[in-house]
Amino acid sequence: MTRIVVFLLALLAAFPALATETLSEGQVLRGAFVQERFLKGFQAPLKSEGRFALAPGRGLIWRTEIPFAVTTVMSPAGLVQEVKGNETMRLPAARLPFMSKLYTMLGGALTGDWKALEDMFAVERGGGADAWTLHLTPRRADDPTMPIRAIDVRGGRFVDEVEIVKPDGDRDRLTFRDQLLKAEPPTADEAALLASAGRS
Repeated sequence: MTRIVVFLLALLAAFPALATETLSEGQVLRGAFVQERFLKGFQAPLKSEGRFALAPGRGLIWRTEIPFAVTTVMSPAGLVQEVKGNETMRLPAARLPFMSKLYTMLGGALTGDWKALEDMFAVERGGGADAWTLHLTPRRADDPTMPIRAIDVRGGRFVDEVEIVKPDGDRDRLTFRDQLLKAEPPTADEAALLASAGRS
């Protein structure tokens, strides 16, 4: 469960920070990512790499390729995870209330409405349009559904890096590259994955 919450936080914290681009239905943002998890007791970070596709209004596909293949799909209806084509986890939105909050936050921010984000976080902005930063801290540090201490984001046209610090000091760093925004529907494979997250 912790990995899923971190995944949601990382992705949903990252994409609302788009500074010079907002997404709309009928577009897909694709790119690659590197995730590093810095955990107590480990000298080196745990590292994974893969690709993502974000379709506003439909959901997010997060494919880890290294060190092994795992596909996680989130839609307004819930979250599903597959390993080698076999479903290993399914969580309807009702069972993960924090996911619903974050999905609402993402949907609003992608269309230029920052209210939901700023209702949940105190936001400090820095830099300019070509090189900007965000520092987010929860408005309610005692909220048990907000298992983070701070989020730091930097980017330009899109988000380049996100770092999430958890209350125990562990942190996750996500680095994004090769991002491409296209005005087109999801591919047939992407559409099938997104539909799978909506099945009960």
